[in-house]
Amino acid sequence: MGNRIKNYFKGMAESARDGFNSFCELDRAERQGRIKNFIFDNAMYIIIITAIVVIAFIEPRFLSASSVINIISLTAAKLPIALGIGGAIVLSGTDISAGRAVGLTACIAASLLQSTGYANKMFPNLPTVPIPVVILAVLAVGAVIGLLNGFFVAKFKLHPFIVTLSTQLIIFGAILLYLQIGNNGGQTLSGLDPSYISFISGPLFTVAGIPVPKYVLYSVIITVIMWIIWNKTAFGKNMFAVGSNEDAARVSGVNVFATVLLVFMLAGIMYAVTGFIEGARIGSIASYTGLNYESDAIAACVIGGVSFVGGTGKIGGIVIGVLLLQIIFVGLNFLSVDQNMLYIIKGLIILLACAVDMRKYLKKR
Repeated sequence: MGNRIKNYFKGMAESARDGFNSFCELDRAERQGRIKNFIFDNAMYIIIITAIVVIAFIEPRFLSASSVINIISLTAAKLPIALGIGGAIVLSGTDISAGRAVGLTACIAASLLQSTGYANKMFPNLPTVPIPVVILAVLAVGAVIGLLNGFFVAKFKLHPFIVTLSTQLIIFGAILLYLQIGNNGGQTLSGLDPSYISFISGPLFTVAGIPVPKYVLYSVIITVIMWIIWNKTAFGKNMFAVGSNEDAARVSGVNVFATVLLVFMLAGIMYAVTGFIEGARIGSIASYTGLNYESDAIAACVIGGVSFVGGTGKIGGIVIGVLLLQIIFVGLNFLSVDQNMLYIIKGLIILLACAVDMRKYLKKR
């Protein structure tokens, strides 16, 4: 075993040496070209990693145990929505209704899981619903939203942006109407049952005395399931085939209509998971819950290598994209950057990430 490990690292060293020697043998113009291409192709990673190093240098508390666990927790909370929206991007589309879907499912979960004795309970005569029933209910709502999006995209060949812009408005209206039901009168939903909060935000284990919430485990499980779906199933292969070339996929026998429908339904289910987690994580749900969540998710996907040209993307890349974004946002909070400034930064990240992605695509052509 020792010799095998030794030979493995020896082989890696020899490969690195050969690659370096080959690089040195190139003429100056070609070396400069390769360096330039490397910088452009990895611009987002270089910028973000540089920013992380600078933030850590300015504010050492950024690398403390509490900060690291906070980053991991935020990544776990935002990962399901990114995993869902990633499928839509693989189809060379998008889904801007995702944040509102999160808000609606969070409202439903919170309203059904308020404490029985809470004075402002939305449904005063309804006992606290069992958690498994609520999970199934919000997943069903998410699946219906995805079904609606997928149907109009697949059946009528409408661009996903137009379809999800429409459903975004429909869902927001549904949220406002839902919050008027019962005794709520449009108020914020709070007073959640302790069992719900414990199920989501209760400590899984502690690191240096700092609790890691249970939803981190749930997010890991969901990520593994999504990796299997994307990489080990016929549906996953069909999704990438449709995203790469819809006409070629259809000629090859792929049911394009069913594939698009299932991609958006799966995305809706992921939004519902995010909403269920957010309900307990935030503890106070209002009409604005989920606002702009889709922008973070889209940025994370593009940073992680999910291309808007379609047919390209990895679950691991999405995880890295979400993680890097949360590191940046937490770091900027440590530097006391104005919260309003974060919108500008998010917009610049999405713009730059898409520009880099398109450059890669044009270079391949």
